[in-house]
Amino acid sequence: MLFDLRGRHRRRMVRVIYTGLALLMGVGLVGFGIGGGFGGGGLLNAASNNEGSNSASFANQIKKYGKLTRREPNNLVAWEKLTEAQLHEAGGEAYVTSTGLTGKGKELFHQAAQSWTSYLALNPPKPSSKLAQLMLPIYSEGGLNQPSEAVQVLQIVVAAKPKSAALYASLAQYAYKAKNVRVGDLASEKAVTLAPAAQKVRVKKELAEVKANPSGEKVYTTTTNGKTYTGKLGANGQLQATEVKKTTPAPAGTTSTKK
Repeated sequence: MLFDLRGRHRRRMVRVIYTGLALLMGVGLVGFGIGGGFGGGGLLNAASNNEGSNSASFANQIKKYGKLTRREPNNLVAWEKLTEAQLHEAGGEAYVTSTGLTGKGKELFHQAAQSWTSYLALNPPKPSSKLAQLMLPIYSEGGLNQPSEAVQVLQIVVAAKPKSAALYASLAQYAYKAKNVRVGDLASEKAVTLAPAAQKVRVKKELAEVKANPSGEKVYTTTTNGKTYTGKLGANGQLQATEVKKTTPAPAGTTSTKK
């Protein structure tokens, strides 16, 4: 295994489907088959239907397994079922809209993250890659925005699908966002190796750009009254910039002497 994992619907069913090329948010690898969001209708991709399930059933499962985990806190299966039920419920319109998470959604996302953490704390011999895959939207930029946790779940998914170039590219992206350069570099190298021959150069270039600018925010440079400023756009769309101080080089051939 490349990475050490021992460390710490119905129509709205929450599921991220990796079909050869997986989701990689915000880095522009469109040519690599990777989109910039979770699909229509909101942050979480409603990729498949479960006609026999409904909101009430998921709510009932949350109550059922919530009670069970409180009664049996070391019950690994109960924590897994609770997390899964919370993730399915999190795709409902009360939690996720086309504009993002609602207040209830953020609360439920946190609950799902806590259940997942409790599940992992019991050291399952083989953590569920299916559940890990479902957790990725929870930790993504559109969710709780916790790249370090996204790295953890992607490591589990990658271990189960070691031939996916897109999964390694996604892992590299989140590792760089989490300032984990070592894992980012390893995953980036693996992504390039596994990428189709026609895509290798582009994948390598764009992952290098992610490494150099993990946030993906564009840096702007402007000149006003003879002064140069550089910065990024703020939430209000205005440039938050600082002046670039010019340094005057010492004349060639001059030396300084100490007295």
